[in-house]
Amino acid sequence: MVESSKDKNITMHTYSEVEQVKGYVGNFDVRIRKKARSVEMSKCTGCQVCVEACPQVVPSEWDLGLGTRKAIYTPFVQAVPNVPVIDRSVCRIFTKSKEKCGAACVRACAAKAVNLKQEDEIINEKFGAIVVATGYSLHPWQKAYGEYGGGRYKDVITALHFERMLQASGPTSGHVVRPSDGKEPKNVVFIQCVGSRDESKGVPYCSGICCMYTAKQAILLKEHCQDAQAYVFYIDLRATKKNYEQFVLRAQRDYGVIYTRGRVSKIYQKSDKLVVRGADTLAGVPVEVEADLVVLATAVVPQPDAVAVARMLAIPHDQFALFTEAHPKLRPVESVTRGIFLAGTCQSPMDIPESVAMASAAAAKVMGILSHSELMLEPTIAEVNAERCSGCLTCTKVCPFDAITTVAYDGRTVSNVIASVCQGCGTCAATCPASAIILKGFTNEEIYAQIEAPFKRMEKEVTAGAPA
Repeated sequence: MVESSKDKNITMHTYSEVEQVKGYVGNFDVRIRKKARSVEMSKCTGCQVCVEACPQVVPSEWDLGLGTRKAIYTPFVQAVPNVPVIDRSVCRIFTKSKEKCGAACVRACAAKAVNLKQEDEIINEKFGAIVVATGYSLHPWQKAYGEYGGGRYKDVITALHFERMLQASGPTSGHVVRPSDGKEPKNVVFIQCVGSRDESKGVPYCSGICCMYTAKQAILLKEHCQDAQAYVFYIDLRATKKNYEQFVLRAQRDYGVIYTRGRVSKIYQKSDKLVVRGADTLAGVPVEVEADLVVLATAVVPQPDAVAVARMLAIPHDQFALFTEAHPKLRPVESVTRGIFLAGTCQSPMDIPESVAMASAAAAKVMGILSHSELMLEPTIAEVNAERCSGCLTCTKVCPFDAITTVAYDGRTVSNVIASVCQGCGTCAATCPASAIILKGFTNEEIYAQIEAPFKRMEKEVTAGAPA
């Protein structure tokens, strides 16, 4: 991100949200709301003195509640730009709390960068293409899996919590500890497929990345805590890519990770331990492990606002709200709306190498569009005969791609097809009451000619074979 922020050809709109997208390939009109961060970026030096002065402490979203932050804060160490933002939902000034802070951040800032009167800014820009890379969220396991404590036990965490612990800049400075008492765990149980491959409580699909990051975290646990023992409960191991199987075997052989095939039925508290009750389906026996820490590999699911984003961009999504590509084999990074491309886990669960490959492919597709002054289109698109069009505009209502606009013709309003947007579905041609719209390559004359052609050929063959 630091490298991207310094590139003169890249403009980064941080702390911003896309509100509206109109137009079509090569001519997208995008409205962006740049939220008020209450700190002027041009003046801020990134000294963080205002953060130190702020008395309001709240749980950190970046650290998933394992750590805390101030009301004025920088989300994480490597954030770009390195400029704090005031969270107005918790700031004592904006919430008019009874506990006054006396605008400590304002008084502490020597550069006079804190501006409490700053307002949101609306930016309207034009773009030639759009890449959707909105990422993923995690399955809300607390509501679905009451047998795992439902969020009651502090020492039952997700793999993302564990990942935050391992970070040197994280809430525990890179040390693996129990959230309940800060002690180093001795027995750690990793449970896979929490929400994945579970139609009754989660999603039926495999999240794809859990097997590998669980093996990685089990190895890192052993490197951080020499005396720790890792247990992994799994349904099936799906280590199918290059060197993945060897990596899992390394975790088992070199680091002593114990893999048990079977689901966990219950987790309950016993003194200061967590008892993990499950089954070894290979041995056919019940299993109980007394754990100090339990790590859940929760399902990868779309962002909560994925459906709203799909509607704004006019791109389809499946029943799980994952964005759908135009063709799974031939057009894997393209959406059905020309000029809008997909990258990363907004489309499907995928690991880092696959996400990088998809992002590179999407970037190549964008360059393919922007490097030409003209677009090459499919020949099978709709066309309006303005002479016959009655101006009822029924076609504008049924077009799923918003490819039909209106133009003035001979003193009246008629429909007009935007060639670069039309996908050639033929819906408009089928619904036009005046038969004023044709689909090139599928006109009545062409279809009748196709039907008639084999019979004419047969007639010629019969005629040629008849005796004189």
